[in-house]
Amino acid sequence: MALTSGTKQFMREAVSWGVVAIIAVAALTHFETLKVGAERMLGLPTPLDVAEVQQNARRPAQTAMAPVNRGTVVEIAAQDNGHFNTEADINGRPVEVMIDTGATMVALSYEDAERAGLFLREKDFTRAVSTANGMARVAPVTLDRVTIGHITVRDVPAAVAERGRLKTSLLGMSFLSRLSGFDMRAGRLILQE
Repeated sequence: MALTSGTKQFMREAVSWGVVAIIAVAALTHFETLKVGAERMLGLPTPLDVAEVQQNARRPAQTAMAPVNRGTVVEIAAQDNGHFNTEADINGRPVEVMIDTGATMVALSYEDAERAGLFLREKDFTRAVSTANGMARVAPVTLDRVTIGHITVRDVPAAVAERGRLKTSLLGMSFLSRLSGFDMRAGRLILQE
């Protein structure tokens, strides 16, 4: 029995719609799995990543790990806002800092510089730098030592911002580049001496 061209066309369309229906049911059934896969491909945080960051943020911000073969490892959990904030000892005095891989240097607020024993005068602010908020003047300094956990770096180039120009001190690349390595994994920043 030969099929008419209209019947053949109808059967092709029926099969096509059947395939579309199967794909739609599979997509709806596995929606969460497909969504997480798409988020990973696009580099977006998945619900598991967000939950892990939130869980890690509830832990203390700084945890020193046991020494490894080549030096010491310190892990810092990301805060709820995704930033890595911790306490550093600068010249032996505690200072709250945000670790910033995008900052060229360690940048101290005027107030944190005083807390670290650096007392500057107006004439010390000799350099102009470009910041996210425009141009600013800074005072170049060298910090005797910067310590996080069991990691200490000596003679660290830094800059001190004018009074009121910087809210949070930044631990930038003039410190980080002196480490043997640093890495971000699962909502934690790992520093290795």
